[in-house]
Amino acid sequence: MNETRESSQKPDLFSAAQAVAAGTDFAELKVGPAGLFWNEFRPQDAACRIWHWHAGQARCLTPDGFSVRSRVYEYGGGSFCLATGGLVFVNESDQQLYTQATDGTAPRQLTAGQYRYGDVQSAGERVLAVEESHEPEQVMHRLVSIALADGQRQVLAEGADFYASPTLSGDGQRLAWIEWSRPHQPWTSTRLLTARRLAPGEWSTPLQVNSAAEQSLQQPRFDAQGRLHCLSDLDGYWQPWAETDHGWAALPASSADHAGAPWQLGACTWLPLADGHWLATWFDDGFARLGICARDGKVEDYSGEYTRFRSLALDDNSLYAIAASATCPPAVIAIDRHSRQARILAGGVLPLPAAQVSRPQPLRYASGDGHAHGFFYPAMNGDSQPPLVVFIHGGPTSACYPVFDPRIQYWAQRGFAVADLNYRGSSSHGRAYRQALHLRWGEADVEDACAVVRHLADRGLINPDQAFIRGGSAGGYTTLCALAFHDVFRAGASLYGVSDPLALAKATHKFEGDYLDWLIGDPQRDEARYRERTPLFHASNIKAPVIFFQGELDAVVVPQQTRDMLKALHDNGLPAEAHFYPEERHGFRQAANLAHALEQEWKFYRRVIEA
Repeated sequence: MNETRESSQKPDLFSAAQAVAAGTDFAELKVGPAGLFWNEFRPQDAACRIWHWHAGQARCLTPDGFSVRSRVYEYGGGSFCLATGGLVFVNESDQQLYTQATDGTAPRQLTAGQYRYGDVQSAGERVLAVEESHEPEQVMHRLVSIALADGQRQVLAEGADFYASPTLSGDGQRLAWIEWSRPHQPWTSTRLLTARRLAPGEWSTPLQVNSAAEQSLQQPRFDAQGRLHCLSDLDGYWQPWAETDHGWAALPASSADHAGAPWQLGACTWLPLADGHWLATWFDDGFARLGICARDGKVEDYSGEYTRFRSLALDDNSLYAIAASATCPPAVIAIDRHSRQARILAGGVLPLPAAQVSRPQPLRYASGDGHAHGFFYPAMNGDSQPPLVVFIHGGPTSACYPVFDPRIQYWAQRGFAVADLNYRGSSSHGRAYRQALHLRWGEADVEDACAVVRHLADRGLINPDQAFIRGGSAGGYTTLCALAFHDVFRAGASLYGVSDPLALAKATHKFEGDYLDWLIGDPQRDEARYRERTPLFHASNIKAPVIFFQGELDAVVVPQQTRDMLKALHDNGLPAEAHFYPEERHGFRQAANLAHALEQEWKFYRRVIEA
């Protein structure tokens, strides 16, 4: 049985501050002889800190003045690893590597220079990492090895545009990694490479393992016998494949994605085991399962009541994961390998009584020439036809999950129903569904957002005359397109959203430098298509009020995009407002700003309803 903990006091109304305070999250579980470690983000101070669980107690290792977060590829990930004598982590402020003993002594700086580091992996007396350097006119990426003793740096691989997942075999004789080249993204086409150790500090010429061009590979792993494994979507889903005496072969796994789109480095959603089995999590109609899988197809199910699992780890006695469910916020859990009983080690505190939590109902509905997915959350005030807020996730190649989201509960507590969409192009539903947004961004996703209003209205679940739409980043673009090209929504909110894709293509970072070519087309050859799908050029079509939220330090969607869109709407006499946050980047992190934005958005919708 899962242990879901609830707060002892019942709030009169779930406030924006409470919703933000409930946003504690976890990442990157690591287990070793010294115990279990994880990275914990708390919105109260917008810092990420390493915690150590040992002998039934958890304590924070990261001292004040440090925050453990990588910014490689802007989205980061893989910010620490266990290493000889303690751990190695990326410090957020300078992006350098530091070492620290597990006794909580002060960190020691390991690297220096104009580099960023991420995807840090242990390699004996050294660590492996993805290195990013910002040089005149270009950003370079490479794989490096760094000595723990003195920070001596060795380049292992360079020449490709991007690298991920450097992985060393148990005997230290084989190195594997993922790389890809522009214009591809890591979820469209990547390469798996290996090299063999020739002598200390020397490696053979890399050998590409996969031969099919159109496949995405992620999370390479060596098993105890030194055989290489990897997730590949060659058969339509990210599933485990393994090295055999006769080449590569798919393992007998469920026809489902065993990972999400790798926006961040350092993901761990599967692990090969010493006995030939493997631990994995995969999606079933958007709900996650966790199990130990065998080559004869049998599965030992450890899912329990949880509906999402991340960052898997294990030792002889327990399986570990960051897990969540509809009534359990993100938690670090340990599952006994024999009894399958789960216990919460950190997190999992429900800030509402369970009876007051709106539960997700799976959605699958017709849209355009296909269908779309998502989750419906009923309003909690008993209204049979409440107003609706449609949530559009960012990415757009990302996903939403059926887990406790304090933002959704904030709306449900105020009498709004919520539709959280996995529109066409989202991950967790296979490669074909993920590829459905190719050249159709601003069309297919917008169709799905509008179609869900009709779908829910036809079933009498919402008031279609009081439908609102909101989204961040790419979700903001879908929001603005829906308002510009369709008359479905009463108002909308764009959080650091894209209003001018052409301007974004000129200003965005390297990781997404060619993403728009895939989503819409070549900016020069397909200029007419861009103009057709640019909300800024069609601001005069928008008749519904819009509210904007923007970080002034945003390097992905620069603030000028929001200012241009806001001016265009004001020039057309439309009631639009904006809130700019001087110290925020792409995606808000400071608790006060998160609470302010949520409350201002609610007040904005209330004014629209009451007008």
